[in-house]
Amino acid sequence: MMNKMITAVIFVSSALSIQVSASVPDTSPKELQQTVPAAAQVCLSCHGAQGQGIDLAGPKLAGLSSAYMMQQIKLFQSGSRQNPLMQPMSMTVQGDNIKVVADYFASQSVDKIDLHYRGDKVVIADPAEKIAYQGDWSRDLPACFSCHGPSGVGAEQFPRLAGQQASYLKTQLEAWQSGTRKGDADNMMGNVASKLTAAEIDQLAQYFASLK
Repeated sequence: MMNKMITAVIFVSSALSIQVSASVPDTSPKELQQTVPAAAQVCLSCHGAQGQGIDLAGPKLAGLSSAYMMQQIKLFQSGSRQNPLMQPMSMTVQGDNIKVVADYFASQSVDKIDLHYRGDKVVIADPAEKIAYQGDWSRDLPACFSCHGPSGVGAEQFPRLAGQQASYLKTQLEAWQSGTRKGDADNMMGNVASKLTAAEIDQLAQYFASLK
């Protein structure tokens, strides 16, 4: 197991040197080292220097709270959250460096969007927007905005959904639904995702990705 973890870390570290020029074209390696904390540099090949994410490689981290990211790193380290790449990568960040990494990405700028609150609309035709605003109480399905904030901008332990990659949102909802992702209080997201259809997962992923 340890050999696999070491191999994965070496692979991603090598990928970083190849991809860094593509993800941050205006920043030299020396400048990059000066602006990004050393502990966070291993994250750049998948999440980008400003935490904007790299499609199919890693989700956006900018806009997530430091508290949320610290919790997720610890969940990967404990194995409570499963991902074949993130588990070994998370093990390279220990002690105080967990907060250093989380604080750095939490400090990165994110697009400002117009905030829409629950109750702003009464009649909603779009099915994803309806779930986001109003939920579906016939299925005990709460509105996404009730936890993730107006327009899905997030708050503390509830991550920002607005502008996140649709592919990532879809895979995470599917992981909650199947039980392969765990770690939140009272399995809240597992219960929510279990009530969604495949079509609704697709629609919600596209809806929140469009909010930017």
